[in-house]
Amino acid sequence: MVGIGVGKDRASVEFSASQYPGKVIIYDDPEALVSDLVDGRIDAAVRGNMSSSVVLPILKRRLGLDEIERVVILEPEGERMFCMAPVGIDEGWTKEQKMDLVRKSMPLLRALGLGNRVAIMSGGREDDLGRNDSVDRTIIDAREIVPALIEEGYDAYDAEILLEDIVKEADLVIAPDGISGNIIFRALHFIGGAKALGAPVINTDKIFVDTSRAKTDYVDCIALAMKLTEKII
Repeated sequence: MVGIGVGKDRASVEFSASQYPGKVIIYDDPEALVSDLVDGRIDAAVRGNMSSSVVLPILKRRLGLDEIERVVILEPEGERMFCMAPVGIDEGWTKEQKMDLVRKSMPLLRALGLGNRVAIMSGGREDDLGRNDSVDRTIIDAREIVPALIEEGYDAYDAEILLEDIVKEADLVIAPDGISGNIIFRALHFIGGAKALGAPVINTDKIFVDTSRAKTDYVDCIALAMKLTEKII
């Protein structure tokens, strides 16, 4: 059973839930949604259009997490599906955080039937080093992260800033930081028309699929949550 949260736009949530008769419970109360997920009364939860500023802190508290780590699943038009992180503006700001996102994303990639090719992005090409201190930091980070991940057994490579090539090759894209990851997501989804299937939380064994506040159809997010219950539980 999957729970989905509802906020101001009840009609879109009810329509999406109606596509899975008897398999989805609609929640108005964020405390109840999180409690039922944590206590095992539902197998997975989808945020729907419930306020993220309300439900995510409750999820953090009930699960005892210091932070919420998410990976968004994208499928650009005419291209293959891939995962990307960080997408929260406060996520993925250190080398260790980015490496940890790679480690924690692997069960999700396997559940989705994806490969394990990991693209580590930076803010420029290799020969841009020296043009700007902030760009230099991302290039140097990528230089150090890639060999460290390879040593751990991951199929990682330095993708520089070449997003147009990355979407054709990588299964997991690690953006330079949370701000650029959020911008890439918005550009691909809201402007480029890429499908966004949701952003599962990866630092818990509970299945919680976060959603964009601008989304109005949650059928694919519910389907994702159901698929993850089959593959992970």
